[in-house]
Amino acid sequence: MNELADSHVHLDDRAFDDDRDEVVARAMAAQVRTLVIPGVDIHSWPRIKTLCTPGSGLFAAYGLHPLFLDRHREAHVAELPSWLEDHPAVAVGEIGLDFHDPALDPERQRFFFRRQLDVAREHRLPVIVHARNALEEVIQTLRRLPGLRGVVHSFSGSEQQARQLWDMGFCVGIGGPVTYERAQRLRRIVSGMPVEFLLLESDAPDQPDADHRGQRNEPARLAGILRCVAQLRGETEAAVAAATTANVRRLFGLAPPAG
Repeated sequence: MNELADSHVHLDDRAFDDDRDEVVARAMAAQVRTLVIPGVDIHSWPRIKTLCTPGSGLFAAYGLHPLFLDRHREAHVAELPSWLEDHPAVAVGEIGLDFHDPALDPERQRFFFRRQLDVAREHRLPVIVHARNALEEVIQTLRRLPGLRGVVHSFSGSEQQARQLWDMGFCVGIGGPVTYERAQRLRRIVSGMPVEFLLLESDAPDQPDADHRGQRNEPARLAGILRCVAQLRGETEAAVAAATTANVRRLFGLAPPAG
């Protein structure tokens, strides 16, 4: 089987409270041996820290997600640098902008996004970026901060926007949406993009693939995303798995798992 890395999974989510150990076991049995778990608010950080024990294959990222704007306080982003100093992480995330919901104040989102980008630069960490209906502004913001690296997860933009990210050295995260035939633009991008900027992700418990629509998602299903991406690219699953796993290790500074 092909060893895989899930670059984005919310394993601390309450949706997994009843069977989290089994979910992890199924992921490992499916050869998903590296899982990056991004935070969404300050209350998620201790849960993620507890999950990401040495040798587990689970790796922490800490951040303040734009969708949970009502939970965030300026004191929380001020606390992020000291938290990172005491609790090593592979990235700052999940951070970003979301202009889909008009109830989410854009200026307040920008405050938290920019402050967290500064924290990532100061700590020399990559960023995990959420960009829904806000990709153009995200790209322009990242462009003003040279030296940053990271991934725009659940990428849904244009080929031009993807190229702008690659030109800055940013990766794109591809998950369940690519398995839906209606996602023609995304499928075209994935079919021809440079493989060195491609990451696979589950975004579990959200964004299940087409075969599991309406169900709770989990990282073991990354194999279905791999199969779809390999078919779109006309490459073997082994080649895509090796490349995307190497990309995750390179971006997040991870050593190969033992054994």
